[in-house]
Amino acid sequence: MDLMTVTTDVLIVGSGPAGAGAALLLSTLGIPNIMITKYRWTANTPRAHITNQRAMEVFRDAGIEDQVLADATAHHLMGDTVFCTSIAGEEIGRILTWGTHPGRRGDYELASPCLPVDIPQNYLEPILVRNATERGTRTLFSTEYLSHVQDADGVDVRVRDRVTGHEFTIRAKYLIGADGARSQVAADLGLPMVGAMDIAGSMNITFKADLSPYVGNRPSVLYWVIQPGSNVGGIGAGLVRMVRPWNEWLIVWGYDITQPAPVVDEAAAKAIVRSLLGLPGIDVEITGTSLWGNNEMYATRLHDRRVFCAGDAVHRHPPSNGLGSNTSIQDSYNLAWKLAAVLRGQAGPSLLDTYTTERAPVAEQIVLRANRSSREFVQFFEVLGLLDAHDEAEMTARIEERKANTPAGAAKRAALVAAMELKHYEFNAHGVELGQFYDSAAIAGDGSRPVATKDPELHYEPSTVPGSRLPHVWVGDAKTRISTLDLAPMTRFTLFTGIAGESWAAAAEKVSAELGVPLRAVIIGPGREVTDLYYDWARIREVEEEGAVLVRPDKHIGWRSTGLPGDPVQALRDAVAAILGRSR
Repeated sequence: MDLMTVTTDVLIVGSGPAGAGAALLLSTLGIPNIMITKYRWTANTPRAHITNQRAMEVFRDAGIEDQVLADATAHHLMGDTVFCTSIAGEEIGRILTWGTHPGRRGDYELASPCLPVDIPQNYLEPILVRNATERGTRTLFSTEYLSHVQDADGVDVRVRDRVTGHEFTIRAKYLIGADGARSQVAADLGLPMVGAMDIAGSMNITFKADLSPYVGNRPSVLYWVIQPGSNVGGIGAGLVRMVRPWNEWLIVWGYDITQPAPVVDEAAAKAIVRSLLGLPGIDVEITGTSLWGNNEMYATRLHDRRVFCAGDAVHRHPPSNGLGSNTSIQDSYNLAWKLAAVLRGQAGPSLLDTYTTERAPVAEQIVLRANRSSREFVQFFEVLGLLDAHDEAEMTARIEERKANTPAGAAKRAALVAAMELKHYEFNAHGVELGQFYDSAAIAGDGSRPVATKDPELHYEPSTVPGSRLPHVWVGDAKTRISTLDLAPMTRFTLFTGIAGESWAAAAEKVSAELGVPLRAVIIGPGREVTDLYYDWARIREVEEEGAVLVRPDKHIGWRSTGLPGDPVQALRDAVAAILGRSR
């Protein structure tokens, strides 16, 4: 080891949601880590923005929920997603999204103590990086990953200081590659990938303009424009996305990626903006433009020995469904507690293999779902009869036809109802967001799976089947109301039981001491630490009162006992040891 080698437990490459999220969680757990990024600061464009309930639960667990909420657009302003011919033009329809419809709001409120919010990535990343660094992460900007070599004990990572050009080695016990969709770490690792990159082209235009007179009555984060003709050519679905209500915006418009990239100078950008707004005379300030490719690619293996990849490095897809940064944060939530347990000697190294087992199916699901949602948009074109129209005039006439008191007009209106209904799978896919189920060696289950009684993509159904996310209900006492999720922090294992199962508390204390693993029992019942305020826990726990539900640090259920066995200490010891990959 040369004199210029720096050492740490975990090195993280990338400071986006996955990387900064991993740094924050590891530092919160007391694990030494270094985070490097080749950039001089955090994200300089809005990028990801929809932040779903599961990601907000992670932020809540990490103690930064209030900071995120302070910079976010609140849930009630997110939902009136509009489909129109221009922002100032005619509406084709609108849909209440992200659980803002009265018929769905209850689903979201019952499922979590947190609601979805909108926070652009350039607002979120500084919160993550700042808190990670304050808690112990050594953050190195302008520091570029070059290569790595791993051995039985660690990983030597060669990096370059982009300010001085100096190269040096960081020796880490584990490496996390969270370096985005063009991940060099994933490429060097040779992770097997399915799918393709750059299947379609998109341009971003960020601008400032006061649009409150046109959107204040229908607040949303997304306004979709279906417009015949454009400065880019043809027919397309342009997206006018709110960045800050209601004067900072981002436009996404597609282009043919098989052709030369369009030149989007300020004049061209203003022309596109004014066209999609339907306001040819509006004063706009262009703040940035960029081109990017839509991807449909996921890794089937997310790690190799001591090197792990997370976020866009292993799941690359368009922004449909708002799953990108949310899934990236959840990757890190899954990985951080496992690394901490192994580094502390509380778990066997095999626990780390379950990162791929648990998260690779999620990567596949969200890539396929996001691309499917993107492709489903073509139904609007089909319904409106635009795909075989010969010119802009014919396109406009066919859009107008939906107003006609004719059989063709009636058929078009009925078809639009069906097309709009399909968009629930993009904008109200609650089951995709919260229904992730793990089946791995880190789940001491009995082979059962939750039984879906509703569409599993649209609806989340709570369950305590091992592998499921811990259901949220409100418990507490006469003075305090607290979520079950808050009673199971990421710093420990938590065992839920009732008064009839109070002997589980002594068992948890004994097993915790024997295995050297933080484990605490929570007895729910009158006169105990927390009361089942609304009797919701009794309805949702799916075990008898004397039974127990064991929750992992990432709030997924690792094991449960339907009743009280003859030797609860042995039963619990076996379960915890199995989850952690330790011999009994």
